[in-house]
Amino acid sequence: QVQLVESGGGLVHPGGSHRLSCAASGRAFSSYAMGWFRQAPGKEREFVATISGSGFITSYADSVKGRFTISRENTKNTVYLQMNSLKSEDTAIYYCAASLGRIRAALEREYDYWAQGTQVTVSS
Repeated sequence: QVQLVESGGGLVHPGGSHRLSCAASGRAFSSYAMGWFRQAPGKEREFVATISGSGFITSYADSVKGRFTISRENTKNTVYLQMNSLKSEDTAIYYCAASLGRIRAALEREYDYWAQGTQVTVSS
């Protein structure tokens, strides 16, 4: 069983930066691919970014490529999402998730454990 706890949600001005964190329980964190998804009001949840267990392989949705960076610290069992140049359309509930047995994963069905979600609002 893996438990994921997010932190870092909040209100950010357009053009600003913000970082989300997600701490995982368990001893095999470095073997999990991790991902971030988000769900905006009235929309379905969508993929944002994924990172391999080693941290060497990453992948991003086109909508955030060049603005967001996913990273991880396996010694701290934590994955991060650094968000820069934020736009109002980035407003959403952000979820981190863990995928067991995969190098990376971009589909919801490939993830086994989910955090509770944290709200990020981009507004002036």
